[in-house]
Amino acid sequence: MNDITIVKVLTELGNESRLSIFRLLIKHGSEGLIVGEIGTELNIAPSTLNFHLKGLFEASLIKQVKESRSIRSFANLEPLKNVLDILQLECCSEMQENDCCD
Repeated sequence: MNDITIVKVLTELGNESRLSIFRLLIKHGSEGLIVGEIGTELNIAPSTLNFHLKGLFEASLIKQVKESRSIRSFANLEPLKNVLDILQLECCSEMQENDCCD
């Protein structure tokens, strides 16, 4: 994972609405949610919701599957886990005793 990808993931989750969407999808696990259900649950207008979902999708933070006339969205935790793993590896890497991140 390069720095540009790390910045993209953190930027997307740094937006309050996108973080709320991501957290809601995490709560729904492998069942995910239909796009309309996300909007209803979080009281986000459809056009605004689509804008936020596009950003999360482009950062690979969500996956989407077309179901008939609807789109179901799911949280994808891998990009976030990768960012956290990289930061954990770099934690105190310049110190002789590397116990500051425990």
